[in-house]
Amino acid sequence: MDIYMLVLTIVGLAFLGAAWVPLLIYKAPVSFPFLYIAFGLALFSLPLGLFLPNPLESSFFTERFTEILVIISLTGAGLKLARPIGWRSWQVTWRLLLLAMPLTIAFTALFGWWVIGLAPASALLLGAVLAPTDPVLASDVQVGPPGDPKGGEARFTLTSEAGLNDGLAFPFTHLAIAAAAAGTSAGLSWIAEWALYELLFKVAVGAAAGIGIGFALSRLIFSLPPSANTARTSSRDSFVVVAVTLLTYGVTELLHGYGFLGVFLAALTIRQQERDHPYQEQLHDFTAGLERLLMTLMLILFGGLIAQGLLAGSSLTMFAVALAVVFVIRPLAGLLSLARLSILPVERKVISFFGIRGIGSLYYLSFALNRKDFAGHEALWQTVSLTLLLSIVVHGASASIAMAHLDSRAPANAD
Repeated sequence: MDIYMLVLTIVGLAFLGAAWVPLLIYKAPVSFPFLYIAFGLALFSLPLGLFLPNPLESSFFTERFTEILVIISLTGAGLKLARPIGWRSWQVTWRLLLLAMPLTIAFTALFGWWVIGLAPASALLLGAVLAPTDPVLASDVQVGPPGDPKGGEARFTLTSEAGLNDGLAFPFTHLAIAAAAAGTSAGLSWIAEWALYELLFKVAVGAAAGIGIGFALSRLIFSLPPSANTARTSSRDSFVVVAVTLLTYGVTELLHGYGFLGVFLAALTIRQQERDHPYQEQLHDFTAGLERLLMTLMLILFGGLIAQGLLAGSSLTMFAVALAVVFVIRPLAGLLSLARLSILPVERKVISFFGIRGIGSLYYLSFALNRKDFAGHEALWQTVSLTLLLSIVVHGASASIAMAHLDSRAPANAD
């Protein structure tokens, strides 16, 4: 059998499904990511000669592929959010970032050390990579595209949180790398160095670069004469979206800032400049399409890795940690961080529960393992993969029901 032609056929079938499957399962208690993981699992279980390298042995490819997917998704998330940025208008998001995220990191690390028996640096890495919510797999609980009536505080918060904490997980990933490098014999001076450079400097550079580039590009994009605006085509939209994403990410990283943070803030700044411009919808639609194609491939490959034994060495303790992250740690951290805020109780519960884990966690894990050896790296991969799979199943099965109930009660005030 010609494997190359077989792969082309499978990819074509998968992309066709990416266009039609979401319409068929719109109200069903199952998610698009779950179906495509199941498709990958079934596909690679058949005697077709298909094979995927172990992610531990091809971590560079894993890092780069997930990196591209995440930055495209961050652009899409930023283009959805038209609400003006402010301390009060974004107060629910700030609470999640400043309280829920550190609590999630701390308690996940504690469980990794206590339940699985990971070394302290490895446990800290587990907490860092599982802390961010995911902009890639969370479309069912996010704000709709420009012009879409789907809104409400819960949708807005889950979208903005996913956009920001995917960049803010970087300092804590670097903290785990620094801890692994320092070992037990070093003093504590490396913590101060980490705080000044990885936490303060790189976050500030990422934010400044993203906002600055976003403002400059928005002036360019929306200053074209009306004749040019009406002549825009989908191909031109694709150039703009890819340019915004890659240019912002590359420049921010070259300046030693966090590129994930820069990309999201650049897209958010573009959305803020001309909130009601019809071109906003065109930019978002192309981003969403490109994101879905890349996500389709990623999910099939993830299902294939499971079929080839990615989870074969997992234990009940790893599954217990995955259960704790999805059902206890994130929901409890969310509820604690949102206490006494003037939002609907049902919104508080939905925001706390739907902290979907996803592709960003795979990126951060491969990023860290490519830069430092961590004790128990196989256990880290298995625990993160179990958590991702559990989150896709649980949140995917409940998202449509929960959000339909929430949309019927909450005002559509995302903007």
